[in-house]
Amino acid sequence: MVTVSPYKIDVPQEVIDDLRERLQRTRWPDEVSGTGWSRGCDLSYMKDLVRYWIDEYDWRNQEAALNQYNHYQGNVDGLNIHFLHEKGKGPNPMPLFMMHGYPWSFTMLLRILPMLTDPESYGGDPEDAFTVIVPSIIGFGFSEYPMETGFGFQHHPRKYDKLMVEGLGYPRYGIEGGDWGGFITAPYGFICPENLIGIHLNCLFPRLGDEREPEDKDPDILRGLGMKWAPLKPTDPDMLWYWKNVERYWIDEGAYCHQQMTRPQTLSLAISDSPVGMAAWIIEKWRAWSGWGGDFEKLFPKDMIITNVMLYWVTNSFWSAIRLYSESYYHPWELEPGSRIEVPTAVAAYPHELAPIVRKRAERYYNVVHFNKYSEGGHFAIHERAEEMSADLREFFRPLRRKENFLS
Repeated sequence: MVTVSPYKIDVPQEVIDDLRERLQRTRWPDEVSGTGWSRGCDLSYMKDLVRYWIDEYDWRNQEAALNQYNHYQGNVDGLNIHFLHEKGKGPNPMPLFMMHGYPWSFTMLLRILPMLTDPESYGGDPEDAFTVIVPSIIGFGFSEYPMETGFGFQHHPRKYDKLMVEGLGYPRYGIEGGDWGGFITAPYGFICPENLIGIHLNCLFPRLGDEREPEDKDPDILRGLGMKWAPLKPTDPDMLWYWKNVERYWIDEGAYCHQQMTRPQTLSLAISDSPVGMAAWIIEKWRAWSGWGGDFEKLFPKDMIITNVMLYWVTNSFWSAIRLYSESYYHPWELEPGSRIEVPTAVAAYPHELAPIVRKRAERYYNVVHFNKYSEGGHFAIHERAEEMSADLREFFRPLRRKENFLS
């Protein structure tokens, strides 16, 4: 039921030629002078980026660089899932399944990858080495999405677990996730706990359970902006701070989310026909969520930004990627009241995360045995704070891996 075969990225030249023609024919809108990034993507920035995309960016060079990694495709129950599989350099490398988010791709994890597979080269102990498996999560890039409705984030874990256990022969392994990858750790730990050594996450979004007080459940209460799971007036100061951050994100940043949850096909028709539209939709979030403002290209060079967009474009997978939002919205999953994930869990809490993690809330849903609160970093910490995150992963899994033999 699970087969694994080597995979090579090889985009047909006609796809690249078509893209170039579309970029050259871009019809630009106007903008109100002085608005910059305050109403979305800055027009002058996008024009400069597209000039670079046409004149200097080289997909074939980027494709060759990506193909230096070990790519595979696993067929799990008829569904093709693309992934990287990088073996660890140490006496007993631990399998670690690392999930990305939206609008990312597996490329966001490339910086941290060698720090985990070869810790000795980065001043660490080879005993802490990981064998790292990084998928294009289902629906993204080179991974397919089921063509029937109802496949939400809660259905991902069984596919990934089959890939790890039956396809790769890893009956015990760890998982890590941020953004949607962090979201997926919840059903993963609930559905497949016996196979997980531990869970590491750096993003804990709402909607894991109903956190309203009984008096907040009056059917005549209006629930503004879809935050139906949130308490109306949290009495705990930490939780009030948390929910105010969620509210700010939902009001100021959440329009894309609501569109992708409720009317993804309409958006897909526009985005899938315009590479500049796709780039603007994605890049706006990379800039806003990184917290680096005008310096965000110091964190994300142009080639990295464009390559991430290219992985959505050349696979025409924008529509299937955002289905994760709508299928999870129309087919929701929550933990039952009073239940939590008992797999040992680590939390790396960053101050500029979209919804900064509060420890007591994390402990409500997970068996948190390791918690580090950092002074810098945000939503893309897996890239931005790669050295710190790799150290956190090694520290957390070190005592958990001692009784495991991954080479048997």
